[in-house]
Amino acid sequence: MNFQTLKTESKTPFLTRCGVWVLIFLHILCGVFTLSFFFPFIGNQDKRGHIQRWSRRLLAILNMELKIQGQALLPSTPYLLASNHISWLDIHVINAFQPIRFVAKSEVASWPIFGWMAKQLLTVFIRRDSSRHARQVVGQVAEVLKTESICIFPEGTSTAGDVVLVFKPNLFESASVARVPVFPLAIQYVSSLTGKRSYSPAFIGDMGLLESMAKIIQNRHLRAELSILQPLAMAASELHDRKLLAQHSQEAITRSLNVI
Repeated sequence: MNFQTLKTESKTPFLTRCGVWVLIFLHILCGVFTLSFFFPFIGNQDKRGHIQRWSRRLLAILNMELKIQGQALLPSTPYLLASNHISWLDIHVINAFQPIRFVAKSEVASWPIFGWMAKQLLTVFIRRDSSRHARQVVGQVAEVLKTESICIFPEGTSTAGDVVLVFKPNLFESASVARVPVFPLAIQYVSSLTGKRSYSPAFIGDMGLLESMAKIIQNRHLRAELSILQPLAMAASELHDRKLLAQHSQEAITRSLNVI
C-alpha cells in the first residue's frame, strides 16, 4: 500500500472540522480531569465504566460507528486478546466495546497527554528493541492475567489494514504461563457509506499523532468493525505453545479480514 492510496475518502467541511477539534480538546480535558481526581478513589469496576463511556463518546465525536461480532465467545474469566493493529484509535474502539488493559510500545508513553493517560490506565509498555525487556514483560503480563484480561498487538507495528503481518510469539507465552485462552481479534475500518475498507485511520510510516487525527476528522463516514474469533482448541491439560498460539491467531484474523 503506498501513501497515495491513503488519501481521505471524503472531505468534511472546514467549520465542521474546527468544531470537532474543539470537542476532542474538551473531551481530552475531561478525561485528564477524571483520571486525576476520580480514578485514585474509585474501584476497578467504576474505572472500566468511565473508560468505556469516554471511549464511546470519542467515537461519537468522530461520528464513527461500531460493529461487533462474536462477543458471546468471550468468557467472564481472564483471557488474552490478540489483535491486528491499524491505528492509535484501535485502543479506544476496543475500550468502547469492552475496557481492557493493553500492552503498548514504549514510544506511546512519551506521547503528549495520550501517553500520560495510557500510564494512568496501567498500560504495560514494552521496548521493541530489547529481547531482555520483552522477557520481563512476559512475566508481568502473566501475573496480570491471573485476575484481568489483556490485549496485545503482536504485529509489533501498525499497518494500513490490507495486510496482517507475522505475529511475534513472545507475548503469547504469558497466556501459556497463566493458562488462559487466547482470542484472536480482527479489527478493520470501513466506509459506512460503501462498506469498503477505509485507509483514513491508518497510522503508519512517519505519520504524527495530530496528522493521523486530522485524517480521521476529515472523514465523517467511518465504521470500526471488531470480530472476536475462536481460540485455538486445546485440552486443559495440554501445554500451550506460544508459536502455535501466534500462528493460529494470525491465520484466523487473516481469514476473517480476507487479506494477505
